[in-house]
Amino acid sequence: MIDAHLHVWRIDRGDYDWLADEDASLRRDFSLADWAEAAASTPVDSCVIVQATPTRAETHHVLAVARDNPDRVRGVVGWVDFERPEAPDEIASLAADPLLVALRPWLQAIADPDWILGDQVGRALDALEQAGLVYESLIKPVHLTRISELARTRPGLSILVDHGAKPDIAADGFEPWARDLRDLASASDRVVCKLSGLLTEAGTRTSRDELEPYIATILDAFGPDRVLWGSDWPVVTTVASYADWFAMAHDLVPAEHRDAVFGGTASRIYGLDAADRLIQEVGR
Repeated sequence: MIDAHLHVWRIDRGDYDWLADEDASLRRDFSLADWAEAAASTPVDSCVIVQATPTRAETHHVLAVARDNPDRVRGVVGWVDFERPEAPDEIASLAADPLLVALRPWLQAIADPDWILGDQVGRALDALEQAGLVYESLIKPVHLTRISELARTRPGLSILVDHGAKPDIAADGFEPWARDLRDLASASDRVVCKLSGLLTEAGTRTSRDELEPYIATILDAFGPDRVLWGSDWPVVTTVASYADWFAMAHDLVPAEHRDAVFGGTASRIYGLDAADRLIQEVGR
């Protein structure tokens, strides 16, 4: 099984400013060995590492971690400043590394919800599509209509929505999130969604029954072949253990859909099998 969304970080690198506002338990180093220990009691045996801060140094850091752990890491989601004039060239250069499978600008931290639709960003998205990389979308519910517009105007772009677009589960914010998510799912069959990050949006509403409508909506909107599971480790540990979140998600995904959600979709969407073959051919 594949964990399609986890992070590693090393505090002494000095670019994780966002951690200052997070739970104190996160303000320490987290290595891939730490993740392997956390996942040891589950069937999860490989992963995709997702960048944890919007810097170029972070992208190269997680790529280095991936190269050092070929038995565990199947791919990396990196970051590029999409507004820089050099962004298309940088994307093309990074895409030459078979470990890089996607790029993720931090829309949730950008004040303008229409930012992703701008002309300057469009040049980067052109380069992303040409390189065959996934555009990974770190968004909140306010962005769903914008991503729907993006999907409809760029039918060739593969779009992956992180954390179900972070519904406000804590405030029981089911609508209009569910409506807009369904609209996004119908906008393009190249849009997929991660079943991840929900516990940290849930506040005190973390029971199986309280999360079930959100997970069911994601599965119903996209179908199992367009949904992939991720732990969002170590952030998830502020709410639940790795094993507990895995068990809850595994229980709430119907048995007939688990092969897709817990591995098959990630492998296909990120092109992990092709990347594995290329890595083996060229060597790490």
